[in-house]
Amino acid sequence: MSEPVFVLVRSQMGENIGAAARAMWNFGLSRMRLVEPRDGWPNPRAVALASGAGRLLDDAQVSDTLPEALSDCTYVFATTARARGLTKPVFTPEDAMRLAHEKIAAGEKVAVLFGPERAGLENDDVARANAIISVPVNPEFFSLNLGQCVLLTAYEWSRLSGPAPTRAAAAMEKTEYASGLEIEKLGDHYEQRLEEAGFFWPEDKAPGMKLTLRNMWARLGLTRTEVQVFHGVLRQMVRWKERGPGRD
Repeated sequence: MSEPVFVLVRSQMGENIGAAARAMWNFGLSRMRLVEPRDGWPNPRAVALASGAGRLLDDAQVSDTLPEALSDCTYVFATTARARGLTKPVFTPEDAMRLAHEKIAAGEKVAVLFGPERAGLENDDVARANAIISVPVNPEFFSLNLGQCVLLTAYEWSRLSGPAPTRAAAAMEKTEYASGLEIEKLGDHYEQRLEEAGFFWPEDKAPGMKLTLRNMWARLGLTRTEVQVFHGVLRQMVRWKERGPGRD
């Protein structure tokens, strides 16, 4: 993947998907993924608005869930204009795309999430991202439609000519970062075991606790080796508990 993949989550109108495709194609981007498009797929209205970017829509991948769409990605940005209460780095589109250039040059697979037109991404979506892209617009009117948001991000990707990797990025070039699927399975493993241990209590706070954990796993930017270490730590703790105290 020599460019970021743009993931449109639960888009509500085919016209907006077409406008997003047109914006991407204007700046040389061609990798689009769709998650649960409201009006189904393929959508003739999307093709009509895409103008000459219909080929991009022909190649768009459609997924039933966001984790499925991100299964091969190692770094994910989520676009949002609202404060989320989730601890993550926040970038402007320019700085985000500069970082995307560096990560892709180092062999990583980068995705950018765009939410549905009415309310944007949900917290469960944002929790699966490593960082947030926030456009510095008028605080009294921060309404960007899907096509505009895609256009801004695609423009910044195109404008930056792919600077040489920073020293930190160069040092990580041979590192294998965990994919979205591997991070998702790590989250599932801890959630299952913690559920069995009665960690998610009281019951009314359980959803928020699980969201915090998902957000943490995504934010850490783990390597494949680190993911295996976390799995191993949990397995060993479970084995120790099953053996009982005082048994080696």
